[in-house]
Amino acid sequence: MKLETAFCKKGQLKYISHLDIVRLFQRAIRRAGLPVTISQGFTPHYKIGFSNALKLGIESEGETAVFAIDNWMDPVEFKTRLNEKLPEGIKVIECKKRF
Repeated sequence: MKLETAFCKKGQLKYISHLDIVRLFQRAIRRAGLPVTISQGFTPHYKIGFSNALKLGIESEGETAVFAIDNWMDPVEFKTRLNEKLPEGIKVIECKKRF
């Protein structure tokens, strides 16, 4: 199952890089205990797909990320649990099932 999320990047966090955003989401997933799929291989990582990277210093309200999930999970619960662990300036706006 895959969940597609739309998130915003505002305030002071507009100055962090795309790679830092990826690390930030990985850390939030781990802290929230979400069942995101982990790749198999020598260096396992969470299966997350992000849209194109923004330039540094640009705010956005329409960034997208797709998460591969091991088990079925309610998109509203996923959004709520992830938002609890994300810092101020990054917020998941919408979460829906992707087919």
